[in-house]
Amino acid sequence: MIPRRSFLQSTAAAAVLAAPAIRGLAQPTVTLKFATFMAPQSNVWINMHKAWMDKVTQESGGRIQFQGYPAMQLGGSPAQLYDQAKDGVADIIWTLPGYTAGRFPRIEAFELPFMMSHAEATSKALWEYIQTLAADEFKGTHLIAVNVHGPGVIHTAHQPIRTAADLKGLKIRGPSRQVTKLLATLGATPVGMPLPAIPDALSKGTIAGCVLPWEVVPSVKVQELTRHHAEFDPAGGALYTACFVMAMNKDRYDSLPADLKKVIDANSGLTTSGWLGKVQQAGDVTGRQSALARGNTIATIGPEAAQEFRRRSRTLEVEWIEDMNKRGYDGKKLLDAAKALIEKHTKTSKA
Repeated sequence: MIPRRSFLQSTAAAAVLAAPAIRGLAQPTVTLKFATFMAPQSNVWINMHKAWMDKVTQESGGRIQFQGYPAMQLGGSPAQLYDQAKDGVADIIWTLPGYTAGRFPRIEAFELPFMMSHAEATSKALWEYIQTLAADEFKGTHLIAVNVHGPGVIHTAHQPIRTAADLKGLKIRGPSRQVTKLLATLGATPVGMPLPAIPDALSKGTIAGCVLPWEVVPSVKVQELTRHHAEFDPAGGALYTACFVMAMNKDRYDSLPADLKKVIDANSGLTTSGWLGKVQQAGDVTGRQSALARGNTIATIGPEAAQEFRRRSRTLEVEWIEDMNKRGYDGKKLLDAAKALIEKHTKTSKA
């Protein structure tokens, strides 16, 4: 028979040895697959996506790890990314809802001409707008954050753009339904295509140019494939922007332990949306410099010249309101709300 004291000592020692294993079982590590269409060398992947993943990993004490899949490395097309999150092919995605025209109609208010102020404020406005007026558009996933990019710029291979009339007849790539409509009202021939298709289309002459924010230009070599760029003086407003979403598979989120959900939640929402927009627009400086370094021409369209762009595109708001009304929404209420939220967050960010 083992003496009682020896038995207790043995039991205590065994408990000490088993403690790390018990703690390990109580604190599982999860690995999440993060997928996007952006290139691995892009500003968005390096300074937004990887930075976000690193922050989540750090704040989780290393218990949330990521496998990154930029440039559609999980397969499929950019237009399928949202459904990849919905269906569990990826755990988290960042994509452009506009790649599936008309699927997320209410957020298109933010892609109408001359709506945005700057990306941080407009991204916060978009988050609040979705939470209050369009949450059901993303009910198939767990929405982490949303953002917009900086002011859109017109990039052309041969024809410099200084007025709206200069766009007449040119085949110009647009990212979303509202932006392609904008290009049509300006006299261009709009061509819808995802970002990764732009270099091939420019090099083959399939398109004469494209509209993009500066920050993404180097990742698709637009500064090498075009010679002319037309940006808008902020005093005259931004020509357009595009909306992006970071969304997570709902079942994957629900399966996380409560403490890991808190880490994801702490890196979601209004503040994260504003941060994503701010970082994306900050990349405009480098993108613009890449064009200057090649000796490309950059024209600035001032407030007076911008009025013609505004005049020609004014019908898009009316058409969008009518479209929303047909879908059973109050289009004017939605548009007024979007404008008010952008103004509100713009004032707050300047305070």
